[in-house]
Amino acid sequence: MSITESQQAAMNGAVRHLVSKYNPKGNRVGWLMMSSILVEAWDLYSIAFVLVFIKDQFHPDPLLLGLAAAGTQGGALFGALLGGWLSDKIGRRVMFLATMIMFIVLALAQAFVTSIEWLVVIRFALGVPLGSDISNGYTYIMESMPKGKREVMGNRWQFMFAIGEVMTLAVIAVFLVANLDHELVWRVTLGLGAVPALIILLMRHDLPETAVWLIRHGRFREAKQVSMQMFGDNLDMLPNEDAIVPKPRPTAFLADIRKDPIRWRATLYGWIACFAQGSEFSTFAFYLPVLFVMVGVSSILGIDLVTMALYCVAAVAGWVGPLLTPKIGQRGISIAGFSIVLVSLLVAAGALYTGQTVILPFAAAAMLWGHYWDASNCMTIPTVVAKPEYRGTASGFAYMFVKLPSFLAIFLFPTVFAAIGQANATLLVAIFPLIGLLAAIFILPEVYGFEHD
Repeated sequence: MSITESQQAAMNGAVRHLVSKYNPKGNRVGWLMMSSILVEAWDLYSIAFVLVFIKDQFHPDPLLLGLAAAGTQGGALFGALLGGWLSDKIGRRVMFLATMIMFIVLALAQAFVTSIEWLVVIRFALGVPLGSDISNGYTYIMESMPKGKREVMGNRWQFMFAIGEVMTLAVIAVFLVANLDHELVWRVTLGLGAVPALIILLMRHDLPETAVWLIRHGRFREAKQVSMQMFGDNLDMLPNEDAIVPKPRPTAFLADIRKDPIRWRATLYGWIACFAQGSEFSTFAFYLPVLFVMVGVSSILGIDLVTMALYCVAAVAGWVGPLLTPKIGQRGISIAGFSIVLVSLLVAAGALYTGQTVILPFAAAAMLWGHYWDASNCMTIPTVVAKPEYRGTASGFAYMFVKLPSFLAIFLFPTVFAAIGQANATLLVAIFPLIGLLAAIFILPEVYGFEHD
């Protein structure tokens, strides 16, 4: 039978009820979804440190080497959009299982490539499940935790990135200290990404589909069962018979968010913040090794250890930021984060212009602290304000704005860096936090604890 007005009202009421209700298993779900970021962090940062070994073995031209490094970013562009749409269409559970299985296979395949061309192909394919899993994970969090709690969990993704970065750098440091063969180092390092992915898959396999997704697809009987299992609530407001619910077009979410000025401004800010934080980080991350050389750290091991120390600072920032969000709101954490990054980059540029390089490590630490605040909610905001039927698509669309500057920066910023110099390049990067700061002040409404009408 087709959906009736009373069934539609019951659906809306059930979704609002779940958003306001505490889920005893919600924290576990949230952390399981956040854990997949460890996999992405491992892939992104391991390639940066083993790229020199890959170059020595295959002697590729700069374009191929750049594609090997940026391949997952490019693949994630497609994965975010495709995975978000499929998450809305076929379900959250199917997607998170599929993405982890794909990543395990492709991560292992990296370790056995025989040419740089094959490495580029595999890394591009690897980006597809990475981009898909992030967008899908955010939908799970927003549909498994109550308002107020889900925003804090969603904002923890930068903390998980920092933990993944520290773990990656620590393992690489052990390999370097052990003086392993360089080919073995890069192959084992890239292939090891399959280990956390396998652990996450095993821990996630028993999670059910979200009750919200089942409700929005008219599968009321299953929704009642899942709600009883996860929330201890039978959703009595829902009928006991399933209904046929029309499936919205993937692009319909763009028209839908424009109907509500609060949701539209929040989503627009999310896109701008995703691009701004992705740009400031991708460009500055390229700059860090050069900065370390300037202050006297020149060995691969030394750069690895100093970088690990900086990301320990970042991990603290990534943990503190979400805890502050209930007190100062999403606007507050965004304004504070972008302000800190802007001031830090201006200080770093001034130090480079005046030759006071001793200031640079402190400016870098402050910049990372601010970045791990301003980046914390750029995915949370557009996902939480999207309607459940468009949530995967909206999350994937937002993540595209993270991956696009990350992909472009690997190709463009080294050229810009060489052309205009270190100080001018650092000043140029400051444009991105300035854009994010202005957007936080003038566009972003406060949406902490947001609930749909």
